[in-house]
Amino acid sequence: MTAPREAVSENASPREDVPQDASPKGVFSRRRLLGTAGATGLALGAAGGAAGYAAAPSAEKATPLASLGADAVMFHGKHQPGITTALQARGHLVAFDLAAGAGRKEAAALLRRWSTTAQRLMAGETAAHEDTDVARDAGPSSLTLTFGFGHSFFARTGLEKQRPVALDPLPDFSSDHLDKARSNGDLWVQIGANDALVAFHALRAIQKDAGSAARVRWQMNGFNRSPGATAQPMTARNLMGQIDGTRNPKPTESDFDKRIFVPASGSADPAWMANGSYAVVRRIRMLLDDWEKLSVKAQEDVIGRKKSTGAPLSGGTETTRMNLDKSDADGNLVVPINAHARITRPDQNGGAAMLRRPFSFHDGIDTDGVPDAGLLFICWQADPLRGFVPVQRKLDRGDALSTFIRHESSGLFAVPGGASDREYVGQRLLEG
Repeated sequence: MTAPREAVSENASPREDVPQDASPKGVFSRRRLLGTAGATGLALGAAGGAAGYAAAPSAEKATPLASLGADAVMFHGKHQPGITTALQARGHLVAFDLAAGAGRKEAAALLRRWSTTAQRLMAGETAAHEDTDVARDAGPSSLTLTFGFGHSFFARTGLEKQRPVALDPLPDFSSDHLDKARSNGDLWVQIGANDALVAFHALRAIQKDAGSAARVRWQMNGFNRSPGATAQPMTARNLMGQIDGTRNPKPTESDFDKRIFVPASGSADPAWMANGSYAVVRRIRMLLDDWEKLSVKAQEDVIGRKKSTGAPLSGGTETTRMNLDKSDADGNLVVPINAHARITRPDQNGGAAMLRRPFSFHDGIDTDGVPDAGLLFICWQADPLRGFVPVQRKLDRGDALSTFIRHESSGLFAVPGGASDREYVGQRLLEG
């Protein structure tokens, strides 16, 4: 198979000197198919429904793929994609359990298939086998696929000695109302894209690739605001209407890699986890009916930030450092002692830091008439015992937000470093 065309950086448009219709021999790329469709199909006229349908322009004048669809993320690299990639508009999280009788050999073959599929789809190509054509007309749309291993994977494959200590089960928290059927799993896959059909196409391909080697344990679907929906780039909002992610660690910070990724040397982690990270995945139900009964002022006191701008209640802009000691004229703390933003600050938790990269979810209305909606919380860190755990323990002891949320499922996964060229994800574990 001819190597796929060169992928571009995570947030850039394709290089002009890279052929947009390059693909393996005998396989049309999705971008090439888009051009073909533009030459022969019909397109909605510029005046929309009022003008009806108008013939598409000729092939010579075909409109190029919009940047939203053209953006591609590299599969191969030091770290797996989908960790530092900008938030994507659509996501699928799915956990698998190895089938009865499947072990290390079957797991290696599965990760090899998944890696091949991920590389092809992220480059805007079709799946190698039985492509469903769901994404036929689209470009890569910043598609990413990220793979991880759960605690149970290592016993199933006879690799217990290679299981990291950091993958020990998370402790129980008082806010937990966990559904075990929707928690943990042998294998975990995160799929993200800026187009819903591209994301679904990848999900189907991954499920089909699993074949008889693994079965789906649970699946969750999420979304974020689409890129370009706001007048200027800004921090995302969650379903409570709050700006969420203001104090996320940034790759430009000198200690970012140290806090988020396992070092290549000098670590207690096994060698196969070099340049990897640990993902904590929590389905957090938001009790929106109760939340929305609060006044805006009451909501801001719960969070500790202005709802409109994300600025701390102590003043300034979204990025202004919060003044935890500031009081009002009556001597009351401006940022309440149990405000969520106060409790979660790294400097209030021994420097504990994690990179939050969530998706919102809405799975319909319950029988009692309330929305089944909230946050698919995903956080990345070099060590969950020094990242997620201390912060969650402190939240357990008095977070004002806890009244309005419920943790319904949980998982912890070891996500190895990125695959090098001609290597599949997890190869250093499974063949080491």
